[in-house]
Amino acid sequence: MKGFSLGVLLTILVGGLFVYVYFASGMAPVATSAPMMPFEKQLARMALHAHLRKEMTRQPPMQPDEANLVAGAHIYVENCAVCHGLPGKEQSAIALGEFPKPPHLLRGKGVTDDEPGETYWKVANGIRLTGMPAYNKSLSSDQMWQVSLLLANADKLPPSVLAILSNSTEAAAHPDEGGH
Repeated sequence: MKGFSLGVLLTILVGGLFVYVYFASGMAPVATSAPMMPFEKQLARMALHAHLRKEMTRQPPMQPDEANLVAGAHIYVENCAVCHGLPGKEQSAIALGEFPKPPHLLRGKGVTDDEPGETYWKVANGIRLTGMPAYNKSLSSDQMWQVSLLLANADKLPPSVLAILSNSTEAAAHPDEGGH
């Protein structure tokens, strides 16, 4: 038994030394153009989902009615589109230079399969090591819910909301229109 315990301890020490040398010697990728580190995606995803299970709100405090979706579209254009894109448009140079690449939220599946509470948590708290900032100090709770509801319903938006997202230059110049 003593030999087994010594073997476990030695394995942990050698593993820790290997991890230290990997980072301290500059072998770990740090540039946004570099490939992911071993297990980086799996470990980050595991930690994020564990937090979401514990902390996300299950029931939005507002409904995805047209007024809230319009308000969410204005917020999205102003704060999110630079990284996550707009319908029918390519992502910006900022988005193309980020690592990991931000998902295009209004193309294809996006986050329409995510619960609004999950998106709200991500908007409010940000996601470490991804470039996703926390907006809980710059947007109100209602604004974060409005953009979260917009994204949860992105596959079934009314024409008024699609018009804001499609004509983003005008929408960004007039954020007080459309019930906002």
